[in-house]
Amino acid sequence: MGTVNVNRNVTDVFYRYKMPRLNAKVEGKGNGIKTVLVNMSDVARAIGRPATYPTKYFGCELGAQTQFDYKNERFIVNGSHDANKLQDLLDGFIRKFVLCPECDNPETDLVVSSKKGTISQGCKACGFHGPLEVNHKVNTFIIKNPPNLNPASQGASLTEGKRKQRKKGENGDDSNAQDGDTTVADDTINSSQAGGDGDDDDDVNWTVDTSVEAVRARMQDLTDGAKNMTVSDDIDKPEKERMDIFYELVKKERDAGTLDNAQTRKELATEAKRLDIQAKAPLVLAELLFTANIVQEARKHRILLLLFTHDDVKAQKYFIGGLEQIISLHADKLMDKVPGILKLFYDSDILEEKAILEWSQKVSKKYVSKEIATQIHEKATPFIKWLQEAEEEESSEEDDDSEVEIEYDDRAKTDSLRTGAAKPEVKKPKADDEEDGDDLNIDDI
Repeated sequence: MGTVNVNRNVTDVFYRYKMPRLNAKVEGKGNGIKTVLVNMSDVARAIGRPATYPTKYFGCELGAQTQFDYKNERFIVNGSHDANKLQDLLDGFIRKFVLCPECDNPETDLVVSSKKGTISQGCKACGFHGPLEVNHKVNTFIIKNPPNLNPASQGASLTEGKRKQRKKGENGDDSNAQDGDTTVADDTINSSQAGGDGDDDDDVNWTVDTSVEAVRARMQDLTDGAKNMTVSDDIDKPEKERMDIFYELVKKERDAGTLDNAQTRKELATEAKRLDIQAKAPLVLAELLFTANIVQEARKHRILLLLFTHDDVKAQKYFIGGLEQIISLHADKLMDKVPGILKLFYDSDILEEKAILEWSQKVSKKYVSKEIATQIHEKATPFIKWLQEAEEEESSEEDDDSEVEIEYDDRAKTDSLRTGAAKPEVKKPKADDEEDGDDLNIDDI
């Protein structure tokens, strides 16, 4: 079938990252029709992801159920689907879950924390590390089935594993315990449901491992059960609902007067990360923390704001959007103070020069009306100009320093003689002084 570039947006024939072209075969008929991804294992190895991830992604995108058979390396999507269409869907999966957001390199790894319900991404090419920005239904599946999960523990096949579990439940004994771990990682195989709605959120994770480590892990899962269920439920919600959850939490802590507590601040940052809204969280903070007395409130909440904006230009831009809303609400008191407000947050390290200058390049009506946004930008002009001049001066000083050349030659000595430059006269000690070394004072030399 040949190979294609992992990132098919790259047309260079010498691009080093290749993968096999996806081969799909339609089997069955009627309600039992299904598409077998013949070489999905090879494709998955080429992109560095478990074969279940892109298969599950196809199911979510096509509204179809999926089946995994690890023993025979058969990965199936119910229904009849064209190979070219699946290849295009694979490009979407690669763009969302494989390519580095910084350098577009596919040398990335996913780091999954099942307990925290988070997915992070690390790039071995450029060193990038950060949370996965993608919000997709397959995220829940990845959290439940992290990349380091051994497929061998899934049993010979899913159908076999399910038959064993069903038989065990009917007989009420442990006759299959010696078969080792049997994990059901995906949908119930039911060919009559081909072309279903694809809402496969009832994935189950059963195990009969009786080792001390496994029992301890299961006990911990039971302890954190309610929390983990909340994680799974929340991460599938639309972003607006997740923002509302964070809003209510911050409002509750603000009303209780606990935002000064270090543990509370840490929990808020963790919750924002869990909800995958770290970058937009400053919007909520600005709305809840600031009034017309923004100068005093900014100093009071500086540490909390730094937890969300430090070294994150994207979060800082959202924070400026929140400031625009506050200024709009209290325009009569705050509009004329715009330069001072920006400088206050700049001096507090909450806003960086880069974020402010990028914001100043374009008037946006994303947070306030175009008229108010234009007015805010006009009021900010003196501060923006000051920032730009400071940047130019710094750049000029660096250039001047780089052009300085120091020459060392005998002319320096000659010039000093011509100008009559006085040299310190060194008095030589007398012979008697040289003999009497104990009386020699270093200050006399």
